[in-house]
Amino acid sequence: MELGINYDQAVKLLDEYIKDPIVKLHCVESEYIMRDLAKYFGENEEEWGIIGLLHDIDWDLTKSDPSQHCLKAQDILKQAGASDYLIETIVSHCYGFQFNEKLKDLKRETRVQYSLAASETLTGIIIASALIMPDKKLSSLSLESLKKKFKNLKFAGNCNRDMVMECEKAGITIDEFLDLGLRALQKISDKLGL
Repeated sequence: MELGINYDQAVKLLDEYIKDPIVKLHCVESEYIMRDLAKYFGENEEEWGIIGLLHDIDWDLTKSDPSQHCLKAQDILKQAGASDYLIETIVSHCYGFQFNEKLKDLKRETRVQYSLAASETLTGIIIASALIMPDKKLSSLSLESLKKKFKNLKFAGNCNRDMVMECEKAGITIDEFLDLGLRALQKISDKLGL
């Protein structure tokens, strides 16, 4: 995997394009789950972290027109020197969405693509689960509680469970993935303010 940009460049790019603090935290959350997945699979942790960090690089520009999400990212990343591999991997997390005419019929095919889609979606369920804890702390959230929340389709209903389940196509069971994701975010709870 050659990404074309290093971690310091990725952080600068994030700071330049993402001003919304909630979106920025989501990108960091995705980075850390991706790093731990890379470790689990024996992949390059920094490269997978960069992929997670930059996956929503165009969100501030496209949130009012989701049909452009991941498409504007191509231009931003290309201009920054990103490789075709990095661009394609990031864009893949929008494959299958009906709101995006150009990407709706495309399918994820690689371990890193499945991992990114699953990781960035899982962040929403974990954070929502922590926020309903009495102290609103990730440290108070147990794996058992997270599993129950994941199975309850009414909880954090806009988090697509099918996308999270793509972790299994990557090669990790859903139970292992929920545990890995929770521990990844608990490690950075201070950074997340949770």
